[in-house]
Amino acid sequence: MNTKRRLDQVFEKAFPIPFDNSSKFVFFSDMHRGDDSLADEFGRNRHIYDHALMYYYDSDFTYVEVGDGDELIEQANFKRIYSSHPWTFELLKQFFDDNRMVMLFGNHNFQLANPNFVQRNYYHTYDDYTDSFEPLFPGIHVHESVLLTHRETDQKIFVVHGHQGNLISDQLSIISYIGIRFFWRFMHALGVRYAASPARNRERRRKVEKIYARWSAENNTMIICGHTHRPRFARPGEEAYFNTGCCIHPRGIHCLELSFGKISLVTWRMHSKEDGSLYIKRTVLQGPVPIEEFLRK
Repeated sequence: MNTKRRLDQVFEKAFPIPFDNSSKFVFFSDMHRGDDSLADEFGRNRHIYDHALMYYYDSDFTYVEVGDGDELIEQANFKRIYSSHPWTFELLKQFFDDNRMVMLFGNHNFQLANPNFVQRNYYHTYDDYTDSFEPLFPGIHVHESVLLTHRETDQKIFVVHGHQGNLISDQLSIISYIGIRFFWRFMHALGVRYAASPARNRERRRKVEKIYARWSAENNTMIICGHTHRPRFARPGEEAYFNTGCCIHPRGIHCLELSFGKISLVTWRMHSKEDGSLYIKRTVLQGPVPIEEFLRK
């Protein structure tokens, strides 16, 4: 299916979320939380990510996961993912319990499009310490996309993972699942990268970015994606395409913040002091820029 047509369909069905200039959202994507094996790329930045979650929870942000949070292609058994990162899920549960959590599915956790799968695996989970089933995200609904709409200006921000319209990742996702689950999963553990992915292939990545940027311009709508693993921050006057980046690069994690009507690109990284001790630092790379500067008159 044509990518533009696919995006139009997803946009029409996007879950509505109203906001205003007092709202605060943080957008993370592509954590790829795995089973703590050699193929689990989330493990290298787990402590940075957890620290960032604590900061955003204490700062009253709403957490938006823009797809590929859990690596359900390489590890289809969610219980193993949960048991590998229980503290991370406890932090996420705090957002959920406060009604400050929005979750989208991507091409690496497309199973979350199935409400029955979500109910079986995410409503409750088995706690090895208490030897019982405990609530995790009871009643959670995982969306394909959400549409933030400003209460006063009616400005819209479309949030979607970014694989929509891709033949292999979207329409033929089952073929991608079989290839990664039964072949690339083991090659990945040996350090081999999946070269066909936009995250690894520069030409494919640029093609995806151009298509989504063009859609943003044609619809006069800001768009926030993940999928390519490359952070992107638009300048006023450009197509309003933004990308969260990812959480699996070896030098830290990226995210987008939307707070008090302004958007920023942020990185969290490990730094060292003169005495050799390490600490985690939040750095604003671009912004904050008022979102109305991306609304074409």
